[in-house]
Amino acid sequence: MAYLNPRDTISGKTGKAFAILEGQVHELFYAKTVESTIEKNKADVPVLGRTNIGKKAAGWSGSGTLTVYYMTSVFRQLMLEFINTGKDFYFDLQIVNEDPASSVGKQTVVLRNCNLDSMIAAKFDATSDDMLDEEMAFTFEGYDILDQFNAPAQ
Repeated sequence: MAYLNPRDTISGKTGKAFAILEGQVHELFYAKTVESTIEKNKADVPVLGRTNIGKKAAGWSGSGTLTVYYMTSVFRQLMLEFINTGKDFYFDLQIVNEDPASSVGKQTVVLRNCNLDSMIAAKFDATSDDMLDEEMAFTFEGYDILDQFNAPAQ
């Protein structure tokens, strides 16, 4: 019987993230969390002789959230340009998971053509001891897996 070696789990603290904006690579060392989800769009398929409705995949959509410490104006500046000119901006988001204590190696995923849904224009909180952060919702149009985890050792 195979068992999971606890050392092979991946620590979220060892990740890295990069935004490729207008041809420039920005390391998101101020990122706290990123999570992206792919949701299948399914069409109803009524079938004669069955009382249930079947489903068939008819496409997909990608969305996510990027939470960062509130300490960069890069995205705010691009949003301001969108507001002033109507020129929207898209970027790729590269996420690397690599824990040196794990034998599964690393995984690198690139989310393609990310587009922010909303963002904070300005913020402060004089009542909190926590550092300021902001969560930016986004959509994406494609993704690639550049590096894949190895199979866990048994």
